[in-house]
Amino acid sequence: MANDYVFSIQKLLLFFLIISCRNAVGSASIIKYLPGFEGPLPFELETGYIGVGEEEQVQLFYYFVKSEGNPEEDPLLLWLSGGPGCSSISGLLYENGPMTMKLEVFNGTVPSLVSTTYSWTKISSIIYLDQPVGTGFSYSRTQQIASKSSDLGEVKRIHEFLHKWLNKHQEFSSNPFYVGGDSYSGMVVPALVQEISKGNYVCCNPPINLQGYVLGNPSTEVAYDYNHRIPYAHGMALISDELYESMKRICKGEYKTVDPSNIECLKLIEEYNKCVDEDRLNFALILTPVCEESENTTLECYTYRYVLAAYWTNDESVRKALQIHKESKEKWVRCNWELPYTHDIKSSVPYHMNNSINGYRSLIYNGDHDMFVPYLGTQAWIRSLNYSIIDDWRPWMISDQIAGYTRTYANKMTYATIKARGHTIEYKPEESYIMFQRSNEACEENTVIFRSLLPNNRVPRVNCESNKKDYSLCTVKFKGLPHRINIREAFINRTTWTCLLQQGGFT
Repeated sequence: MANDYVFSIQKLLLFFLIISCRNAVGSASIIKYLPGFEGPLPFELETGYIGVGEEEQVQLFYYFVKSEGNPEEDPLLLWLSGGPGCSSISGLLYENGPMTMKLEVFNGTVPSLVSTTYSWTKISSIIYLDQPVGTGFSYSRTQQIASKSSDLGEVKRIHEFLHKWLNKHQEFSSNPFYVGGDSYSGMVVPALVQEISKGNYVCCNPPINLQGYVLGNPSTEVAYDYNHRIPYAHGMALISDELYESMKRICKGEYKTVDPSNIECLKLIEEYNKCVDEDRLNFALILTPVCEESENTTLECYTYRYVLAAYWTNDESVRKALQIHKESKEKWVRCNWELPYTHDIKSSVPYHMNNSINGYRSLIYNGDHDMFVPYLGTQAWIRSLNYSIIDDWRPWMISDQIAGYTRTYANKMTYATIKARGHTIEYKPEESYIMFQRSNEACEENTVIFRSLLPNNRVPRVNCESNKKDYSLCTVKFKGLPHRINIREAFINRTTWTCLLQQGGFT
């Protein structure tokens, strides 16, 4: 009788174990095939939900692509799209992911997917997260919670998501961790980096191996973002010299929140708006025509790829393959502009300063033909930090051609532009990939080998093996010491081949 009782208990425990395992597997699925992609996926894709908040009422959906290079050591990157309310599929399919929509006229069947050449997953593992709740396939089990999204609230939720995700993927806990994003994520990412840093010290174990963050055309503050559209428009010959000079003199640099009593300034802004009408000028990339994002869009329009993505994502076979919960909203939209949201971070500049003071690397970059977040505004808030310049303004090259310009600051901050690029990575994928690759790996053609450390912690001896004499930044390959050591001054006038190991930057 006793043996029967023990056996019954064992069977009951086994039953609950099986159920719990099924639930765990159900929250994360390895995807081998996708409708529209020919054959098995040539990369490792996982999708899943992680519950956060009170009673895990908020279910955040993610796509995870394991590095195609060395996933055991390559960086782990969390990628957040802008909006707020734009799905992370923007990153996965248009920006830096390993596949994209095949541009062909929709024929009523599942749109096709093809591999990309310049995926950041070649050198890093990436988590693409649908946030805030109500974005993409993320959802809330109660409407009350869904209506309470905010900048600071999302910072807390994403931090919780990260810890739960890493607890389920402990093999990545020691990888260098970065947060990345573009556009409106520039308001959230710096605050998230600060939250993770603080959590590593005061609340959360195991600590996240946070190293820094990457931001493209980031929203920062109205004073920087919007007000610098006017000098940008003038520099791009979109408004006349006379109008620009009058606006400067009469509006005194404030073009967003104009004093209602300043009638003359308001009239000038009306004239300005006639010249840069958003219905006729594509702010995302001023070199391209404005196209709507609807079923009436033609293949010649850049936005047609967004239309194809909507057809693909709303196909029932795709949703089944991605393991989408039935509770997720019926129709997927690329950007949910009706999302209830409180903008309670007025400026992300203080977060940038705190993060750099705390030693975290940052790569801030702009496409120089974006008018939503013009490079002039980004440069202005970086100047406001008053960091000293380590490596001054210079071109960076691809195949002996200028791809953009860069400057390296103290406190591990690097700024770069990408020539003729728009608001997001998708407009210049090759240049964006090479920039990201170099910022992480530095000059991959150069190998810096530390032979020994001199007595009294003096400068290490370095042998730079390369056929180049331009060592703006070299990759350090050795164990037991930091990956990058600033020894620039120590080697000036000390050796013919000077290796400048900056705290950031790229060639």
